[in-house]
Amino acid sequence: MKNNKIKYYVNKDQCRCKILVNGTLQIERVVKEDSGKYTVTVYQADGKLKAEEEKMFIVQEPVPQPILSAECMNKTMSVKCEVKQKSKDETFIIELTQNKSKKIQKNATKLEWHTWYSGTFTCVVKNQISSKKAEKVFKCSGQLDLYLILSIAGGAIFFVIFVILLIYCIRKKKAERLEDDDEEQMPQARRADSEMVVRELPQPLCNPTPKQLRVQQRPLPQPQVQQQAVPPRPRPRTQQQPTNHPRQRP
Repeated sequence: MKNNKIKYYVNKDQCRCKILVNGTLQIERVVKEDSGKYTVTVYQADGKLKAEEEKMFIVQEPVPQPILSAECMNKTMSVKCEVKQKSKDETFIIELTQNKSKKIQKNATKLEWHTWYSGTFTCVVKNQISSKKAEKVFKCSGQLDLYLILSIAGGAIFFVIFVILLIYCIRKKKAERLEDDDEEQMPQARRADSEMVVRELPQPLCNPTPKQLRVQQRPLPQPQVQQQAVPPRPRPRTQQQPTNHPRQRP
């Protein structure tokens, strides 16, 4: 371009390019082959070189659809996100996500992730002009899901708390029942004590009956003393009384 006049050194139709008045190079219907190094040269009015600068121009195509796959190994899972290249130097930014966990790899065409948990996996592939996403659910046989593990653990914790509260309530009610029984027994004991204090011994009768006198005069039982055996004394001889004969009358 000189004096606002543009001069093309190639066929304009084949170039698919256009130079604007401000010096901007505009390329239409860009393709991968348009990538390369572009040199900008500026001259003064007398033809002397004023400035020269090189710019690298890279044409990126929209990213292809990512492919998600998984392989179960023992109790672990290997999840893989892969993108097919259209050219050898083509790379992408790959993000692999499960729940709140994320793994990112730049300038790659494949990303592999080893995990212990099944679930929904999301793969996002992008470059500077576009991005695409793939999502799948992977489960391995014999592997417990994260939500299942959390639900089982939560249920067990809730059951333990329920049992503890139940035991606490039972003991509390039992203690309250014992306190009520003690409160009921206290007035009865106080009433019995007061009755015993008020009660007096019976006074002796003024005119005792003969039966009561006999009971009172009855001697106390003496302790039995073992006596030694004494030989029997000889019995006195009895004298025979003379028989009285009847007198005969004269």
